[in-house]
Amino acid sequence: MSDIISVENLVEIYADGTKALDGISFAIEEGEFFGFLGPNGAGKSTTIKILTTLLRKTSGQVKVAGYDLDTSPKEIRKVIGVLSQETIVDVDLTGKENLRLQGRLQQMRSAELESRVEELLRMVELEEFANKPAGKYSGGMKKRLDLASALIHKPKLLFLDEPTTGLDPQSRASIWEYLEQLNKKDGITIFLTTQYLEEADRLCRRLSIIDHGKVIAGGSPTELKQAIGHDTITLTIKDPTDIEMMSKTKMILQKVIGVSEVIDSHGSITIHAKNANEVMADVVTALDHNNIRPMSLSMSSPTLDDVFLHHTGRRIRSEELAVRTTEPFLM
Repeated sequence: MSDIISVENLVEIYADGTKALDGISFAIEEGEFFGFLGPNGAGKSTTIKILTTLLRKTSGQVKVAGYDLDTSPKEIRKVIGVLSQETIVDVDLTGKENLRLQGRLQQMRSAELESRVEELLRMVELEEFANKPAGKYSGGMKKRLDLASALIHKPKLLFLDEPTTGLDPQSRASIWEYLEQLNKKDGITIFLTTQYLEEADRLCRRLSIIDHGKVIAGGSPTELKQAIGHDTITLTIKDPTDIEMMSKTKMILQKVIGVSEVIDSHGSITIHAKNANEVMADVVTALDHNNIRPMSLSMSSPTLDDVFLHHTGRRIRSEELAVRTTEPFLM
């Protein structure tokens, strides 16, 4: 299968000298659900703006759907759909009128457009509200209408820039279902930027992790997690700002047999071990012998957050959805 996106040594330097992208390279096959994972400010939105012709790159080679970004931006815009972080709907128009407007901007014919509008309203479950002003829609409904607008012209490639930011869990789950259907049933290639770990883990067949404008890791979610090769134990102490106590605790933990790494992690301590179940009891014993009583102690299998921590020494700050499958350890 051929690549629908090809990026080589992409660099973006802003007018103030900030290097937003520092020579990133990646390729996406047609039909893939590809994720770009990273914290705010990592370079995700900059990348998507360049790929969708909204921002001129500083240097590098980019091809989208077989078209060169520098010479064929108009052709690229005809075959892509874009859903940004901010919901873009005309609140004075009804849901149906919003879709018609987008279709006309794509120069769709009336008969074709009316059929497509009805099809998309059914898909995003807005038929009942089609003739109501979009200003009266909930946040989740507006996002679904926005998604339908991006699909009005049947794009081959859909760009999603943190599409579920700010949505409640139910609305977010609904968007995920629509996206999975678009990719699996309709064969639309999807490029997703997100800082939500669960979103990337569930949806993406393959992903790249970006930080400070550089791609630091890539592969399927399973491959990335398996590459770490260890379980995680996380503990917190009563006062994480007590530098002396934190240092003492880490020194004690580093001496426990089976512990391979001890890392500071935003007020908690992360321990990596091959077999957390076997090591946990020794960790508790070592702390107890030194009169250290942790406030919490849990263990988990590797997550994408652990992958990011492994490569950067810190976690992605997305607490809203940084869900970890943990097993509480009762002391």
